This record gives sequence, structure tokens and C-alpha cells, in this order.
Amino acid sequence: MPSIDLIIELSAAQCQAHYAGSVDHVYASSTDGRRVLLPAQALRRVVTRDGVHGVYRLSYDDNGRFQSLQRLGDSP
Repeated sequence: MPSIDLIIELSAAQCQAHYAGSVDHVYASSTDGRRVLLPAQALRRVVTRDGVHGVYRLSYDDNGRFQSLQRLGDSP
């Protein structure tokens, strides 16, 4: 399964926008500098009361559809 490592830094307020229904997608930067668009719902399992902060591995299928998001560690 293809994957890309992302650096995600979102405050609790930014994450709240997703739950309020005003945000459908989130941009993040890959560790190699690419800008990646992912569905905001992908953050549901990794969001904390402080937001989402760290390096995550985004896995997707051969058609580019989201499969999973796994925390790897703290942001560099």
C-alpha cells in the first residue's frame, strides 16, 4: 500500500472547524516538501484536546483514496 509521511500542525480550534462541518479537507506538508490534501475525517482518530501535532504516515490505495493515518512521532 503506498504511503507518504506528513507533518501536521493543527490547533484545537482548527480541528473544531471540521467537527462543525465547515472544513472537508486539510492541507499538510510531506516530509519531502510536497503539499498534500487529505480528508478532514482522516484526523478523527489522531486528534487530541490540543489538536493534531506531529509526523504521521498517510496510507492510500492505488486509486489515491485514503486508507489510514498513523502517528510516527513529534514534528522535527
